This record gives sequence, structure tokens and C-alpha cells, in this order.
Amino acid sequence: MYGRLLNYEQKGQTITLRYENQTARIQVLTHKVINVFVPFASEEHRSKAIEGNKELPTAYTLDRMEDHLVLTTDSLICRIYDNLMIDFYDREGTLLCADYRGQRKPRFTPKAAFIELARQEGHDVSDTGILNHPVQCVKQLDASDCIYGLGDKTGVLNKRYYEYENWNSDIPDPHEDCFKSLYKSIPFFITLKEKGVYGIFFDNTFKSYFNFGKENNQYYSFGSDAGNLDYYFIGGDRMTEILESYTYLTGRMPLPQKWVLGYHQSRWGYDDEKTFRELAAKLRELRIPCDALHFDIDYMERYKVFTWNRERFDDAETLLADLKKQGIKAVTIIDPGVKVEKEYPMYEEGIGHGFFAKSPDGSVYVNKVWPGDAVYPDFGNPAVRNWWGQHLKFYTDLGVGGIWNDMNEPASFNGPLPDDIVFTDEDHASTHAEMHNVYGHNMAKATYEGWKSLTGKRPFVITRACYGGSQKYATAWTGDNQSLWTHLRMAIPQQCNLGLSGMAFVGTDIGGFGADTTPELLIRWVQVGCFSPLFRNHCAIGSMNQEPWLFGEETLAIYRKYVNLRYTLLPYFYDLCRECEQTGLPILRPLVLHYENDPNVRNINDEFLVGRQLLVAPIVEQGARKRMVYLPEGVWYDYFTPGNEKPQCYQGNQYYIVDAPLDKCPVFVKAGTILPKAPAQMYVGEIADPGLILDVYPGEGSCVHYHDNGEDFAYREGAYHEYLFRTDKNGELQITKLHEGYHDYPEITVRYPYRDVSEM
Repeated sequence: MYGRLLNYEQKGQTITLRYENQTARIQVLTHKVINVFVPFASEEHRSKAIEGNKELPTAYTLDRMEDHLVLTTDSLICRIYDNLMIDFYDREGTLLCADYRGQRKPRFTPKAAFIELARQEGHDVSDTGILNHPVQCVKQLDASDCIYGLGDKTGVLNKRYYEYENWNSDIPDPHEDCFKSLYKSIPFFITLKEKGVYGIFFDNTFKSYFNFGKENNQYYSFGSDAGNLDYYFIGGDRMTEILESYTYLTGRMPLPQKWVLGYHQSRWGYDDEKTFRELAAKLRELRIPCDALHFDIDYMERYKVFTWNRERFDDAETLLADLKKQGIKAVTIIDPGVKVEKEYPMYEEGIGHGFFAKSPDGSVYVNKVWPGDAVYPDFGNPAVRNWWGQHLKFYTDLGVGGIWNDMNEPASFNGPLPDDIVFTDEDHASTHAEMHNVYGHNMAKATYEGWKSLTGKRPFVITRACYGGSQKYATAWTGDNQSLWTHLRMAIPQQCNLGLSGMAFVGTDIGGFGADTTPELLIRWVQVGCFSPLFRNHCAIGSMNQEPWLFGEETLAIYRKYVNLRYTLLPYFYDLCRECEQTGLPILRPLVLHYENDPNVRNINDEFLVGRQLLVAPIVEQGARKRMVYLPEGVWYDYFTPGNEKPQCYQGNQYYIVDAPLDKCPVFVKAGTILPKAPAQMYVGEIADPGLILDVYPGEGSCVHYHDNGEDFAYREGAYHEYLFRTDKNGELQITKLHEGYHDYPEITVRYPYRDVSEM
């Protein structure tokens, strides 16, 4: 395809390669990150995920060998051959990633009818069933390679042997393991080898395809329908380094407001003022902590964005003010579709300024969503983002605490948007085919920047659809799941892979959005949800209500126990958010992220870490009251059996059968942990200046703890405290203040749950 390498030119850290049939570029961004770029469609990257110049001054050498070039940095060796065949090695010379040289051959040939159908849909399909794409890369697979990431695709943690598509899709059917697409398109994955690890970010917004060995166990491929071949190879010694470099490129989750980490209650069907008042009163009466109630589409006037239904909500301002007095924030849903209606300000303004997507003939494109005939804001246009963001004043003036962006794939009821619908890509015209996968990303950017400018506080924006880099602007949830045990099981690998894809602040709808939950399923789901960054119970109109008090006293008591657990752990979660902002490491993590050399953890789908210190092994099978748990290296303590009960601690690198009655989710704390906790509260801020509790577990260890006002951006000017807590081999605690810019805790209480337990 590319032909022989004729010559090359170096300019700074970019090498231009001139082949017989095509020019390509190699750019050294850091000693761990190398970009491969082939300008099939444009000479520019025009990335939506990467903002600003990420090139750091990096020393490298480039040597001409007999049949290839050798590019060397402090961390990587890159060998560049004819036909743009590129092989990457670590600094020791161990091969990490090689372009596949053999002939592609599927493990089985599809039926002729399938091949013909694919050709009718415009795909280039060989007689043997090989699917070729206009933009494509094929890489070698080794027998032990495991592949992680790609966002919240359905199925298991390790994506080896599966194929996927990136095309943001609102699919109402119950999500199954075989689904190729869901709401998000994050074209980043990590390949863990027997020796070595690397990541690839394929920065292409067109519909794209990933086949991780399903076609043939000897190779994997990624490609797209159009655009450039533009991928970033990321090297490093550990998975954590790969993730740090990827989030260096695409951005990291900013520190959220503290209340965002609390419990959120929601339902599509809370549709009037009376319902919200009764809901808030019930939560407080039953002593269930809660920081937010979510308002779904029924709060709007005929589903028109930036309106409030004054028939169902006679005095929204007073309602939201009264909720706020109880410590409860309002989070309102906003869809992108703007109702076609004369004298409706959002429609009239958008039409007047030319802010909506257009058909190729220049007319405004119309489809249907909740308000009926609707038009789509062209969020790729900076002026549209600013217009949309400033209109959020409607919500800030009412006292709304956060925004929930939905239906932003974009979804449509009257068939999909045609590929040739005209959108804007910043400063020039583009198409739906190119902008579809970043529509939700750009809407989130508009919302984040608008909210920040209006309030000065850290914005809380939830999004359903996103692209790589959306973590800079929004949290996310996994969309319209169902009240199914299979979906509870899938919630763990989905959230773990989102975290491995840069989206650190995520969650699933506790209890399931569609269908009807059961008491047991709801209990087991809240035991997972209380460890998820976004902690929200949400369900659909027409399904059974999921407020825990509707399921009896036992369910209520257990549910309350785990909501309270979340609130006691809020300082730990906040520390993890701070770590994420600094390093890109997620809050909820698969075991393989920290124990990648342990082959036992590479395919664990039903356990996860919260940070490094807590290991959660929830029950995800109906009726189970025991389960097998694998604990990696180290000594681990049962979180729920401290004090004067029989101490339980476990030696790692072993499997255990543990008890898990309905009220217990197995949780383990690693030896040497210093766990920051908080006094019980009904909402964040109920206690104006709560003290800090430190639970100190046997063993040497340390903990960096962060403390600020939890609301605005003053911390970026130094208004925070940072502590180093450290224990020596005798278990004695030492406290060092690393940074001083906020006020001290009124009290720090130190506890030793296992003081008399020696390590095994």
C-alpha cells in the first residue's frame, strides 16, 4: 500500500517519511509516547480529545540501517520499515508491538449471504470474509496477550477474542455481551503481554472497528470508515504508566465538588413538586444519607430544554431552595434536541444565528425526539457551545446543582441521522459521519465551560455519550441497563474498563433502569454501587419504583448500611479523586492494574479495587451466600470484622471461600493501610467542620491525604492542606504536613481496628 521508503526528513521531534505511494509522519511527544500519522484526509490532526501541544522536549536518536530506520528514546525503540511497517520495543529490546506481515485469514468464512449483505452496506469484504477499511492497521498478537479498555463496551474485562465498533448508539434492548457498540466511543486500549505492556490511542472520530483476535488469533486490527491513520503508541513499565501517559494526552478528571460523591436518588417518573418533597422527607425520616435528587424529563414544559413545567411545579425556585436547606441538590436532565416551535426562545435564537445542524441543501435538519420535531445544536461550533453554556443561567438562577446530559449520541426517534448532515468542526464544515462520535463530548464541553463561567464552582456534568478526553468535562454512567443479574455482573468490568480508558468518575443505575428489580438484586447492587464513583439509584417510568423502603425492613436496613458506609469513606474517595486529577488513575480499578504480573487476576470480572487499599468482592449471583475470593500478594484484613470479634486476616496469592450473608459484601483492606474516614452525616456539609478519622491497619504504610473547601477552584491557587500519614513497623503513626493552605481539622481521631493482630 505505502511502498518502499524513499527518504525521510527530520524537523525537531517530527520525522516525515516519504514512501512510494504515501507520506507519513512520526512524532516523538515524550520518551514514552510516539504518534504515527498518515494524512489520508487532512494534514492536521484536528483532535477533539487532545487539546494543546503535548510535545515535551525529548532527546532521541534516528539511525538509518540497511532496510529500516531506528528511532530510540529513553524508553522506546521504534523500527520503521517499508510499507510503514513499524515495530516497537522497550528500552531493553523486548518486542512490545509489531505490525503483522502475514496474510490475513479468518478462522472461519461467513456465509455468502452475509458477505453480500456487507457489500450492499458499502463495506469492502473479501470472498473469505475479511473486512477491509479505508483506514486500517493490523498488529501481531501473542498467545498470552490480554486487552483492556475501549470504554464501557459490554462483556468481560479482557477484550481478547472479541470485536467492537465505535459508533455512539442509543440501543433500548437489554445490553448483551455480543453488542458491538454502546453510548461511548473511546478508542484507547491497553495490551498486557507476558513481558511488557503498551497502549494505543486511535484518534479517529469516524465509525471505527476493533477486532482483537476474533478474526484470527495471530493478529488484531483497528480501522475506520474515513479520516486519517492517527494513533499514539504509549510505552511504559507498568499499566499505571500507560494510563498516566494516555491521560496526559487527553486530559484528566478535574476534582469534583465533595457533595457529588454522596448518594443520588433518581427516577424517570418523579414528575411533580409533591413527589420531590415527599421523597426528600422520607429520606431524612428514614435516616438515609442523600446529597442529590435528579429531575428527569418530566420537569420540563413539553420536554422543551431550558423550561420548567409550572403546572406540575408551581414554584420551582422555592422547591429547590427548600431541598437545599435539607442538604439536597437538584440535578436536572438536558437533552440536545430543541423543539421546533415558533416563539420558543431556544428555537428562535438558534434559527436566527444558524446554530442547528443542516441538511446538505442548506435547510435545517429536523428529526424527532422527546419534544416531537426537533433540531440539533451544532456543538462543534464554538459559538454554539458558548450560546448553550450561557443559557445555563436559567438553571443556576433557579439553584440547580448539576446538569445531566442525556440523548446526546445524538439519539433520534425518526431513524438515524444521515451521514451527510452538515455539522461544524470548530472552524470549517464537516459531516455527521465525522462528528457523530464527538457530539456528546462537545455538548459536555459546552456545559462544563458554561457552568464554570456562571458559578465559579467545579461543574457537575453527567454525560451518556462521550469520546476520548471527555473526562475533562463530565462524569458518566453506563446508560440504560436493566434489572438483571447479568447487568449487575457486567457493571464491574464496564466500570473498570471505563477507568482504564480515562473515564474515572463513572457509575451504573443501581437496581437497573429498565424492568423490575427484586429486594435481593437491589441489595447486591447497592453493595457495588456504594463503591462506584457515581452513586445513583435510577429507574424508568413503567418499572417498579426502587426506593429501598418499598422492599421491607430488611432491605431498608441493609441499603442504609451501605449508603452510610459510603459516607464514612468519603475522605478516602476524595483523596482518590485528587490522585486521579494528578495521575489519571481511576477510583474503581481492576485488580490487574496493580497486580499485572499475577496471571490469576488478568481475567477477574467480579472483584475490583477501590484505590490501592480496598478490595471488594461483591455477590453478583442470585441466592449466593458464600463466594470464592482471590486475594493478590500481601496481607489482607476483613473490613467488617474488626474490634473484639474474631480477627480475620488473609495471606495473599490464594483463593478463599468467604461468607457473604445478604447484609455483607466481602471487603478487604490491605495491610499497612491508613484509611481516612469521616463521621456519619446525612449529607456533605451537615457537620460544618467535621474531624478526620484514621483507621490504621497493621504493617508499614503511608497515605497522602488532601483537604480543601470541596467547592471551587481556590485549591489551584494553593488553598488546600496536604498531609502525609505514615506508620512504622511498630504501627506508630507519624503526621507530616506536605502543604499548608487551608485550615486544620478540629480533631484527628486515630483508631487501630486490628491493633492486637500480628501479620501472618
